[in-house]
Amino acid sequence: MADLRSDFLGIKSPNPFWLASAPPTDKKINVLRAFEAGWGGVVWKTLGTQVKNVSSRYSALTYNGQKAMGFNNIELISDRPLDINLKEIREVLKEFPDRAMVVSLMADNNKESWHEMVKKAQDTGAHGLELNFGCPHGMVERGMGASVGQDPEIAKMVVEWVMEVAQIPVITKLTPNVHSVVPAGRAVTEAGSNALSLINTIQSVTGVDLDTLVPNPNVAGKSVFGGYCGPAVKPIALKMLTTLAQDEVTRKVPISGIGGISTWKDAAEFILLGASNVQVCTAAMVQGFRIITDLCEGLNNWMDEKGYKTISDFQGLSVPSLTRWEELDINYHIIANINQDKCIHCGLCYITCEDTSHQSIDIKKGMPYNTYTIKDEECVGCNLCKIVCPVQDCITMEVHRKAPEYLNWTEFQKRGLPLNDH
Repeated sequence: MADLRSDFLGIKSPNPFWLASAPPTDKKINVLRAFEAGWGGVVWKTLGTQVKNVSSRYSALTYNGQKAMGFNNIELISDRPLDINLKEIREVLKEFPDRAMVVSLMADNNKESWHEMVKKAQDTGAHGLELNFGCPHGMVERGMGASVGQDPEIAKMVVEWVMEVAQIPVITKLTPNVHSVVPAGRAVTEAGSNALSLINTIQSVTGVDLDTLVPNPNVAGKSVFGGYCGPAVKPIALKMLTTLAQDEVTRKVPISGIGGISTWKDAAEFILLGASNVQVCTAAMVQGFRIITDLCEGLNNWMDEKGYKTISDFQGLSVPSLTRWEELDINYHIIANINQDKCIHCGLCYITCEDTSHQSIDIKKGMPYNTYTIKDEECVGCNLCKIVCPVQDCITMEVHRKAPEYLNWTEFQKRGLPLNDH
C-alpha cells in the first residue's frame, strides 16, 4: 500500500488533500464533518475585518450537460465575528489534532493590522497561516486581496510585515489575475514566505440571464465580476503551477496546488507538475465531503500500480517535460489511425478535419454506412480527429516517421534549412 501521508512545511496530515479557504471551511460544523469524512486538512476561510455578504452570491457555467463546469462566486471573506472563528479553530484542533489546520488571513493594509491578525491566528494553535493575496472581487476595491498580489512590491512588503511576528509556517496564496505569477511568487519568496499556494479564483462573468438581461449572480438587478473556479480553470492552474516549479527562486519552496481539482487524477497531475499537496473547494461544494474517499483510494491505487511509495516519489516528475516551443523535435511525426472495428461511422472526424483542418480523411460512401480512412500523406498529426471521436481508443495517433536526428527549430534556423524541402 502506498503511503499518502503528507508533510508540508512540517505540517503533517494523513493525506495530501486539504479543503481550500472557502465556504466549506467557514465554521466548526463544516470542518468537523470534513475531518470525519477523512480530509487531511483545511485552510480556514479568510479572517479579517468583518464584512457583510450579499444575496445571491454564486453562479455556474453548465457546459454540454455538465453542471458547474465552472463556478463563480462574489462572496467575501468570513462574515462571522473574528472571536467566534478563533474559538472554533481552537475547538477543532482539540478534536482532530492529527489534521492540518491552516488559517487564511487578509488584514487591512498596514503593519499593525497584519501583526495583530497573525498573532491572534497563531495563538489558536493553528499549524500554519495562508496570506490571501488573491480575492478578485469586493476586497480589491478596498486595496486588499488581488490588489496586493498583483503588485510584487506591495506583496513583498506585506510578507515582510508578517514574517516579523509569524512563529508558524507562512503560505502566500497568489492571484492568477496577472500576466505571470512568477514576479509576485519571487517577491514573496524573497521576503521570507515559507511556501506558495495557487491559484486563487479568476475574475469572470459566467453568463447573462436572457430574460432579465442581468449577468449572474443577480443581486437586486445588479452584478459584479466574480471569482471563477472549478474544473474549467484546471489548465490555467497547471500552467501557473509549472512556471513556479521551473523558476530558480520559487521552486525552492513547497507549493500547494489549487484550481479545479475534482478527481484523484487531477491531484496526481498537480503533484507531477510540482505541487507538494493540493487544495479542493468546488468539487466538495457540488458533491459533498465524501468525495475524499474516492480521492484517496484512486491516488493510492495509481501509486501502487506505478510503484510509488510516497507522494514525494513522483512530485515534479513531469516538470522537465514542459519546455520552450523552440526546443521541440520537428523531425518527430505522428499520424492518425482509425480502428474500423470500433468505428461507429458517425463521420465527426471527417467533418471537422474537412471543414477546419487539413482534409486528411477520406470518405467512402456506402450502404448502410460510410467508411472513413486516414490519408497518410496529408495527415499532420494534429490530434483533432482523436479529440472529437466519441469512441474511446477508436482513433489513435501512431508514429509515422521519426528521423534519427533530433532537430529543433533553433537548430533548424541556424543551419538555414529550407522549409519546403524539410
